[in-house]
Amino acid sequence: MLSTQTPERKFGVVVVGVSRAGSVRIRDLRNPHASSAFLNLIGFVSRRELGSIDEVPQISLEDALSSQEVEVAFICSESSSHEHYIRQFLNAGKHVLVEYPMTLSWVAAKDLWELAEQKGKVLHEEHVELLMEEFAFLKKEVVGKDLLKGSLLFTAAPLEEERFGFPAFSGISRLTWLVSLFGELSLVSATLEERKEDQYMKMTVCLETENKSPLTWIEEKAPGLKRNRRLSFHFRSGSLENMPNVGINKNIFLKDQNIFVQKLLGQFSEEELAAEKKRILHCLWLAGEIQKHCCSKQ
Repeated sequence: MLSTQTPERKFGVVVVGVSRAGSVRIRDLRNPHASSAFLNLIGFVSRRELGSIDEVPQISLEDALSSQEVEVAFICSESSSHEHYIRQFLNAGKHVLVEYPMTLSWVAAKDLWELAEQKGKVLHEEHVELLMEEFAFLKKEVVGKDLLKGSLLFTAAPLEEERFGFPAFSGISRLTWLVSLFGELSLVSATLEERKEDQYMKMTVCLETENKSPLTWIEEKAPGLKRNRRLSFHFRSGSLENMPNVGINKNIFLKDQNIFVQKLLGQFSEEELAAEKKRILHCLWLAGEIQKHCCSKQ
């Protein structure tokens, strides 16, 4: 837990990318929260010429990298640029918080983690989906139960693959849910159906738990499709069909910031950090395998 006392020092922060996630990060950093007391927002970096946002100044990437004052970078840019920014900030001796997915390849993520360890810096991948009320509900529901089979379907409007990566990477929060609930998974098959003229895409992934229970993950994207998540889990002791209304998700990015600050202050055990890293790398590895399967069939 974070202390409410005045911190002895503040870490200077720069936010890279100021669309939805970046704007929320700036808002949280400027408000008086327990973890924000340990952080000092110095400025933001954007490819657009914006001057300032809510009195927070825009600074150049070069100045953010070279400034002694900047000790932390929040990477909130599009996914395709994450790897490049993480590498630059780690090499400049800064701690990094990055929105998921950290990278669009398992090899790159492994390499960046090694770089962070060499530099003695925190590398934290945000996973706000694990801080949602729905996930907390599911975690309680599945504990100690024997899964027979399950499925998770996610629908939404299309995303540009060049900016956000292959659907297994842009949808990695769904994969993270499944791995966090049921342990490490193996890939059985994966297919991708596309109608580019209609901007339609459907990815169907068949996975298996270590106990050989089948899990199906489907991502379906098209203009006009509402953002929706449908799930079905069948256990020996009963079934869970769809999610009840479990309340509003409040301040999930702030909760993630709290976790990051606890890491900066050395409040996580080596075992906890190693387990998180193992889960993140497993999900990125699975996403890469899914992409290979789908691309080999096209």
